[in-house]
Amino acid sequence: MKHMIASVLALLPLAGHAESYENLVQAEFRSGWRLPNGDHMAALQLTLAPGWKTYWRAPGDAGIPPHFIWRGVDPAQVQVEWPAPEIFWQSDMRSVGYEHEVVLPIRIRNLPKGQDKPLKVTMNIGVCKDVCLPHQAVLSTTLPGGKSKPDARIAAAMASLPYSAQEAGVKNVTCRIKPASEGLGLTVKMDMPNRKGREETVIEAPDPQLWIADPKTSWQGGTLVAQTTVRHMSGTAFALDRSALRITVLGGEMVVDIHGCRG
Repeated sequence: MKHMIASVLALLPLAGHAESYENLVQAEFRSGWRLPNGDHMAALQLTLAPGWKTYWRAPGDAGIPPHFIWRGVDPAQVQVEWPAPEIFWQSDMRSVGYEHEVVLPIRIRNLPKGQDKPLKVTMNIGVCKDVCLPHQAVLSTTLPGGKSKPDARIAAAMASLPYSAQEAGVKNVTCRIKPASEGLGLTVKMDMPNRKGREETVIEAPDPQLWIADPKTSWQGGTLVAQTTVRHMSGTAFALDRSALRITVLGGEMVVDIHGCRG
């Protein structure tokens, strides 16, 4: 089946800027294949104009978080997988994302075996070069129920997903919290092999109302330490479920995805 291709147009052109903001991103649906258990593997492939970047699921304080609106299936059936991203620095601000091209694997769960399924997505993303802009694309495809041969590009993207804590040799992860002037102070300690790189961390909470600042990360012997603050958007008191935190280690020899920590 031919891939459906859409050009993404800039929503906020900058008056007087010499660079054209058209065709910054080419977005393509890869229709993928059906798994024996009824799940379907598809993907969104984004190709960026030279010098432009787009953002990971947690883009950092300087980024624009991506957002997807799915039609044709229950959104709860859809899981976007995120290949290992890169860290970018501009004016001492950190962002996390991709340049050149990225394939985002999409797992759609519990589809009828052998039946084709139409799928549509409205994709809102940010792209950044000298300026950062929101972009939108509307893509559609049909997921082939009778196709079982894997797509090589999607399979390669799946192979570039972050390592699990077990795969990376992480032995122990603890989280300590204390009152701060605004919100809570959070210190995460991870006992893991020292990769001898410039490791950075991203910490996420499932509650979208919680804002977690970009952590300060450093090695203390064989322990990677990330220190940050957590605040509620409303400014009110809140509870922090440490077991639900997601910590991603970036910038070293491998990207590591850690789920939860203990007190």
